[in-house]
Amino acid sequence: MEANTIIGLIAGFCTTVAFLPQVIKTWKTKSAKDLSLGMYSIFCTGIVLWLTYGILISDLPIILTNIASLTLASSILYFKLRFKN
Repeated sequence: MEANTIIGLIAGFCTTVAFLPQVIKTWKTKSAKDLSLGMYSIFCTGIVLWLTYGILISDLPIILTNIASLTLASSILYFKLRFKN
């Protein structure tokens, strides 16, 4: 594996894992009142576009990290819509 692929995977891992504490907190507290619906909607759209771009250029770090990011960010978006308080 090339160095640029390794760097991309590590960078993607760090930026993706950053969402994990928010997902856990929102799930445990069942509260998403302080989270922005607009921000997470736009962010998830951006992730889908990055994922599409990664697929089009066959870039593994972009594909893998955006699948993981989309999973976490969309779960926060789901919680925002589900826990309306």
